[in-house]
Amino acid sequence: MKNTNSADLVVYGKIFTSEDNQIVEAFAVKDGKYVYVGDKKGAEAFIEKGKTEVLDYTGKGLVMPSCGNGHAHYSIGVALPIVGTVAVGKTPEEFLNEVVPAAVKKAREANAKSIFGFGWSYFTFGDQIPTRQQLDAICSDIPMYFADDEGHKGVANTQMLVNAGIMAADGTVLKKDKDIRGGEIVMGPDGTPTGFLKEQAGTYTRSFLDNEHLYPVDVAKVVVKGVQEKLLSEGYTMYIDGWGNYFYNNNFFKAAQQLDKAGDMHIILGLTYEVESWMNVDEALKGSVDVQKYATRHVKTNWLKLFMDGTVEGGTGFVEPLYPDGHQGLANWTEEELTDITRKTNANGITMHIHTMGNKAVHTVVSAYANGGKNELRNTLVHVRNVNPDDYKRMADHNMYVTSGMLWHNMPTGVIELLKTLVPAGMEDKSYPMKSYFDKGIPVTSHSDFPALSGCPDDPFGIMEIAVTCVHPTVKGEPWWPEERLTREQAITSLTINIAKQMLIEKERGSICEGKYADFLLVDKDVLSCPETEIHEAKPAATYFEGKKVYSKL
Repeated sequence: MKNTNSADLVVYGKIFTSEDNQIVEAFAVKDGKYVYVGDKKGAEAFIEKGKTEVLDYTGKGLVMPSCGNGHAHYSIGVALPIVGTVAVGKTPEEFLNEVVPAAVKKAREANAKSIFGFGWSYFTFGDQIPTRQQLDAICSDIPMYFADDEGHKGVANTQMLVNAGIMAADGTVLKKDKDIRGGEIVMGPDGTPTGFLKEQAGTYTRSFLDNEHLYPVDVAKVVVKGVQEKLLSEGYTMYIDGWGNYFYNNNFFKAAQQLDKAGDMHIILGLTYEVESWMNVDEALKGSVDVQKYATRHVKTNWLKLFMDGTVEGGTGFVEPLYPDGHQGLANWTEEELTDITRKTNANGITMHIHTMGNKAVHTVVSAYANGGKNELRNTLVHVRNVNPDDYKRMADHNMYVTSGMLWHNMPTGVIELLKTLVPAGMEDKSYPMKSYFDKGIPVTSHSDFPALSGCPDDPFGIMEIAVTCVHPTVKGEPWWPEERLTREQAITSLTINIAKQMLIEKERGSICEGKYADFLLVDKDVLSCPETEIHEAKPAATYFEGKKVYSKL
């Protein structure tokens, strides 16, 4: 007699469900969804010989929901080798003598109208940041822009500054210092721009690259596929990309939609629409509404990305008390402006997603969300380096979400001493909360921010080990704020069901629960019981999406 309850797949093993830290023995999957979760005996009723695949993972590691990444930039990380030049790990000499000449050669051979790169280190370059004159000596006729590894600063040659209207062709200075809102044009002793651009001065200048030729839809399709391949290999099937329109066009949105319609999307891809403080806000907000037309079952487009400030370590976080030299950082928006933007954006069913680092920036964003936001839309603070005690309660009361760099809890030996000279007193090590969010009832998710600070792990289990130990598995430096360590279960919660909640898809994804899509991992190590210093060694043996194996390392 035919088993009318027969499943397509039955899995046995140690299974962490992300449902109240529950561990079960088995589950059954039919038509891409869990139809049973429980003990081994119960699952046997769903097996039909010759039809049901039975996968016994007992004693081989851990079975758990597939993971999510609440904010990163895989799109630009994958795109750069295709459309630009990567400068990660280079010294100032190597940058000028090797990286830039290679980028120019590549551009000339391709007949390119602009040169774009990414990855030089502000801390490595120090007082040797290349000037526009040094870049001009290598190439003066093609506009050139190189962003740093955090994406918060850039260097440009003179032609790039001319194209952006910062200088005239005859050398006349048209914009200087803080003329571009939310940014800084660094000026030289001669009273002209050095070519070094901070924060929104960089995003403004980057908008004048030949972006449509740099990043057409066909290239964007290759990038989406590359992003998906990387994510699946690391165990992610949910992801919010922080730079959906990085190249100031909608080609990433278009490419993702086309791929999903062709049946080639095996992740839930969240795309943010970025608005900069130098833009006409009302026109930009219309753009964030317009891209909703690219949403599909697997492509979600309902986030508006803003920068409230820069980075505390880089001197551009919006902080109180002040930096050692007396400045306060860069604030891109007033509280009143953010409140108005939040109100308008939430009215269109779009969730706010704001880069927020310094404590003064956090306070401003929390106030805007509390006064202008809809709690049900889960407006999100991204990164969140410092939080004033009074702001925790408002975050919890208004259902604000935090997506946190849990991997930023360890730094190489000596960095804390360096930070004492760079950041406000008390912000050297007590910087990125984790446990406090759980203690105070604030939903927190994990992000990797890849490729920013790309020396850090961006896979779930490297992140999990740092969250649990506050020690990077390879750096072995000082922990930052070890009192904020998470339990293993809390770390997995931040990587699974909480990501689904952040993306407003927890009724369908994020945990192993009857009725949800069967998105899960076979992990080659039991990260709940192995030595905590070995968690980072864990890898997905296989990644499943909607009941189908979409990655296997075998």
